[in-house]
Amino acid sequence: MKDSNTVGGSGALSGRVKIPGDKSISHRSVMLGSIAEGATSVSNFLESGDCLSTIGCFKAMGVKIRRSGKKVKITGAGLPGLKAPRRVLNAGNSGTTTRLMLGILAGQPFTAVITGDRSLCSRPMRRVSAPLREMGAKITGRDDGNFAPLTVTGGDLLPIKFRSKVASAQVKSCLLLAGLYAKGTTTVSEPQKSRDHTERMLLKFGVKLSVKGNKVSVKGGQVLKGTRIEVPGDISSAAFILVAAGIVPGSKVTLLNVGINPTRTGVLEVLSGMGAKIKLFNLRGGKAEPSADITVTYSPLKGVAVGGPVIPRLIDEIPALAAAAAVAKGRTVFRGIGELRVKESDRIKTICSELAKFGVKTEAFPDSMIIYGGARLKAAASAESHGDHRIAMMAAVLGQAVPGITKIKHTACVDTSFPGFFGLLKSLRKK
Repeated sequence: MKDSNTVGGSGALSGRVKIPGDKSISHRSVMLGSIAEGATSVSNFLESGDCLSTIGCFKAMGVKIRRSGKKVKITGAGLPGLKAPRRVLNAGNSGTTTRLMLGILAGQPFTAVITGDRSLCSRPMRRVSAPLREMGAKITGRDDGNFAPLTVTGGDLLPIKFRSKVASAQVKSCLLLAGLYAKGTTTVSEPQKSRDHTERMLLKFGVKLSVKGNKVSVKGGQVLKGTRIEVPGDISSAAFILVAAGIVPGSKVTLLNVGINPTRTGVLEVLSGMGAKIKLFNLRGGKAEPSADITVTYSPLKGVAVGGPVIPRLIDEIPALAAAAAVAKGRTVFRGIGELRVKESDRIKTICSELAKFGVKTEAFPDSMIIYGGARLKAAASAESHGDHRIAMMAAVLGQAVPGITKIKHTACVDTSFPGFFGLLKSLRKK
């Protein structure tokens, strides 16, 4: 497998492209389809390493899943129908698989072990293992259940009223999934509203929820019914193409059928505030998972301040926004981004280290970051992904806006979220 890529050249970006399916929705379609009764069909499924790890875990627990490219059919086992796996469940590089799976495993009357690659095994899990223990699950692992491999013995869960200290869709989703197995009503509240894909999909599977502001409640024992799911394009992936077209003079690119769930569109708001010319049209999807076509046209950008309630709505897109900030006139300040420290890499650290290779001045703090844009940029002779797909894509995007060729090392990780990214980016370059 090729593990480095070069980017650069001259000329604007132009074209109409389809972005791969949303990773968050693809994960959840398999998880809920597996514990539903009846068949669930999924179209435009994301064929990435992370989502395939989720499929592998449920197959190991006896769920019948057939995949033909981007189409997936799941024959649900029902809430109590999963079987004890005969081997260790491997989540690969996927934090979503691990954290959400822990919620489902907590409700099972068997013991299972879940692990992943080296990067995953360094990511904190106590934020979900601790409340799951309060519900009655037995979870053991390194550092008192904070790091995988984790051993889970579930069953006989009690409901919980949990107030999360961070706005995290993974924490919320994990506990809501566990709540499906609890005897009573489980409630999760968070300081700001995080992405709500789990809530929307639970409703589509026939589960009744109570949603009041930043508080969500689910009653245990409800039956999920198989359904049809069409996965829109992933806005987190789209963000990198949007920024690439937005920072290269003369560019105009249209992205087709991109998810515009309101809990995910912070990146569009921030880019618009920076001066990006963004137009949404052909809106569809309604209350389930809305989507639209998005056209972005090059425009000079300016630095802005980013913080507060918008952060949970764009936390995964900050590497893309960092590339925009590097080109923008003036400084861009990101506040309240401590969650970036515990992603696939310490993203505050790796964003700053990679931007420095392009001649960008930055300042890093425990929970914030400043990027000083507008300086004349240079090609990075050798950028580094640090094993983080979004850092690799950030470097690739910035490489479009500088003279010369930038080499990015260790880019195989990009396939965890955006298979074909480098080929698509090159295809947009005008000849």
